[in-house]
Amino acid sequence: MKRFYFLVCLVLLGLFVEAQKHPPKVKPADPPKPYGPVPTAAQVAWQRMEMNMFCHFGPNTFTGLEWGEGTEAEDIFNPTALDCNQWVSVARNAGFQGIILTAKHHDGFCLWPNPASTHTVRESAWRNGKGDVLKELSEACNKGGMKFGIYISPWDRNAPTYGTPEYNKVFLKTLQSAHKHYGPIFEQWFDGANGEGPNGKRQVYDWKKFNAQTLKFQPNAVIFSDVGPGCRWVGNEEGSCGRTCWSRLDVEGREPGKNAPSQDTLNAGNYNGACWIPAETDVSIRPGWFWRDSEHPKSVQELLKIYYNSVGRNSLLLLNVPPDNRGLIPAEDSLRLMEFRAALDSIFAHDLAKNVRYVEVSNYRTNHKNPWLGYWISVLACCEPGQYHGYWMLDHYGINNYDTYWATEDTVTTAWAEFDYEEPRTFNRVLLQEYIPLGQRVEKFHIEVEDENGNWRTIAEETTIGYKRIVLTETVTTKKVRIVIDQSRASIVLNRFGLFMDNIYRQ
Repeated sequence: MKRFYFLVCLVLLGLFVEAQKHPPKVKPADPPKPYGPVPTAAQVAWQRMEMNMFCHFGPNTFTGLEWGEGTEAEDIFNPTALDCNQWVSVARNAGFQGIILTAKHHDGFCLWPNPASTHTVRESAWRNGKGDVLKELSEACNKGGMKFGIYISPWDRNAPTYGTPEYNKVFLKTLQSAHKHYGPIFEQWFDGANGEGPNGKRQVYDWKKFNAQTLKFQPNAVIFSDVGPGCRWVGNEEGSCGRTCWSRLDVEGREPGKNAPSQDTLNAGNYNGACWIPAETDVSIRPGWFWRDSEHPKSVQELLKIYYNSVGRNSLLLLNVPPDNRGLIPAEDSLRLMEFRAALDSIFAHDLAKNVRYVEVSNYRTNHKNPWLGYWISVLACCEPGQYHGYWMLDHYGINNYDTYWATEDTVTTAWAEFDYEEPRTFNRVLLQEYIPLGQRVEKFHIEVEDENGNWRTIAEETTIGYKRIVLTETVTTKKVRIVIDQSRASIVLNRFGLFMDNIYRQ
């Protein structure tokens, strides 16, 4: 019997050596086809940023108002030590990828010498009327490796033409001035606010022209508003995305402001939405949006909750960190951001899902009638092991490649992936990601672990995944974890699975 096994091993070794010389030709399986609306390359890059910094800054920083009247004297804007390089340094160290500045809030004051307005830094005493915050921040972002974005409110409580057809032309000139000279701009943030101007009238905004001109000068910009077209408001300013969150939205007949979708719809998206318009969760680190000396930043616990309820629910987090009246990010805000960053690093720096003993999946794409035989043929052929096998959800091979994923066959919309470990894993966070360039598919899943008696039990049940889902579970210790996709709208396409331990956030 021993001789027989020895001969079998010799034959297998010979086959392996021969395969290296003349590997069998293995035709890779066809990739899944896109399902439903899918993101543009710019939208994918935007979603992968995950966290950006918002900076509310302007006359309100000096008056203590949230919405300026538009009648404030230009000289009230006079930061004594403005340093945009400091903003960028704080943002970068906190893990943000981009900064969006309120270049013009509702009061109409422009932080650059906008030729379409007489209510700008040009008319202020700051830097003898030669200052330009947009220029300084765009240059600082470029120098510091950060993306640069701008907020420009269409509401203008100062412009004399507001409330007339002429104002839309003025606003287009305002956009052109900002977009043409301070790019590249990764995101244009449009507020849908529409109040009265100095003449007591409200404006009928020409959103089609506003969007068209933005993309004319900044074709890669992601446009934010209640209805996109690049990304949408999450429906609240509390830092919370829906537990069910589709990146799809119906916008036909809708526009920003009063004619926007309901806040519940913005929070969850539309199941059958015709357009890919993912959610952005905007929230301030302080109680207000503009700096006030009497206010203080949120705790690390609060910021972690916001992170889990935004980035962890298929949304991008836009955290407002307002500069003070010196033109600097306050020390207490900077310190809190560093504590927040340290907490995230502590939780997510070590992926417990790595170094798996084996991964078993109920189904994956292959051109061979027998999936497991096809798997070993691909190994002998020195191909990627099971091109669409569950292994590719892990950083198991040291590649951490966003574009590799587990994918099931076209007709398979219910499947499971099981991860088996030599040593027990203790965790309370499970991370999953769908490969969104092919659309959003999963609508229901659950997570199981095997106990010491060999019994499986469910530790979490959720709905959508999208770009990223972080599931908060009880603390469990196990050698086996199973992800079960209960319902998917098309073949399953997941490109990340991770396990993490959070000893900081208390639910």
